[in-house]
Amino acid sequence: MGMKLSEFKFDLPSSLIALHPTDNRDDSRLMVVHKNSGKIEHKIFKDVVEYFNEEDVFVINDTKVFPARLYGNKEKTGAKIEVFLLRELNQEMKLWDVLVDPARKIRVGNKLYFGDGELAAEVIDNTTSRGRTIRFLLDGDQEQFYKLIDSFGETPLPKEIKRATKPEDRERFQTIYAKKMGSVVAPTAGLHFTPQLMKRLEIVGVKVAAITLHIGLGTFRPVYVEDLTKYKMDSENYWVEEETAHRVNKALNEKKKICAVGTTVMKTLESSVSATGLLKENSGWTDKFIFPPYDFKICDTLITNFHLPESTLLMTTSAFGGYELIKEAYQVAIKEKYRFFSYGDAMLIV
Repeated sequence: MGMKLSEFKFDLPSSLIALHPTDNRDDSRLMVVHKNSGKIEHKIFKDVVEYFNEEDVFVINDTKVFPARLYGNKEKTGAKIEVFLLRELNQEMKLWDVLVDPARKIRVGNKLYFGDGELAAEVIDNTTSRGRTIRFLLDGDQEQFYKLIDSFGETPLPKEIKRATKPEDRERFQTIYAKKMGSVVAPTAGLHFTPQLMKRLEIVGVKVAAITLHIGLGTFRPVYVEDLTKYKMDSENYWVEEETAHRVNKALNEKKKICAVGTTVMKTLESSVSATGLLKENSGWTDKFIFPPYDFKICDTLITNFHLPESTLLMTTSAFGGYELIKEAYQVAIKEKYRFFSYGDAMLIV
């Protein structure tokens, strides 16, 4: 049997879960972990530039978070309801996979209203205890529909960030390079980048390539099984375009560094390896779960945030940095009061 869930338990003081981001994105702290020597350094995120050279490649996830949390009312009773948009199932028919609350009151056939009734939806099917398929009822085109969602929706801050959502979250829970709408969770490693930092990387000669993986709520779903080989990840939709594959493979051939900005990038790259160990142009669904031990084919460096105990994100980080070293780094992080989770500090593993 491989690694067990209990090996990823640690005591995290709740005061270390960041409730707010730093004032400037690239002023968050950066712990640099050297996987060969085991050396640990304490830096500021903008120092990340010092670890890379010309022709190294940063791979980013250009997915965009949509305001997934909608508050509305039930037809007839007017009862308040929450609808959390998970993913669009059919664009033409405006069918969505959603979670509802209070679930016992929201049944197939019910009509739901948002705003002053400008947007309505009908419940079509039950998927899980809280899951529903709904169809939005709207004559307008796609653009109008997204405008309405945008005006009624709230930024889907994870529930572990225990505070009300603020208007500024809309901008801060989004990377500066977010382009393709489809995530309900931000690719958090990317939240630390600023236009100035991207410029500095460019001046050094670092190349940036994008993949897209739309991150679902499954990212934060607790793992309940002790034997990790039995755990099944939710599937997520991804795209690796030809230009990105070309750029990454050039770096592989020239023995340059390839840095995955976030575990979602790492998962996408590892889901798209050709028979000869190169990155291939690809798109589809991946439910790849990376935990130790794992042999990485594409990346040799990783930027990632500090994750919660027993999370799949911590497991993926441990697979990359080495279980013992990451365990030690996390103990150092707690002692040094690094900030954890989506709005927290970052780690660079080189």
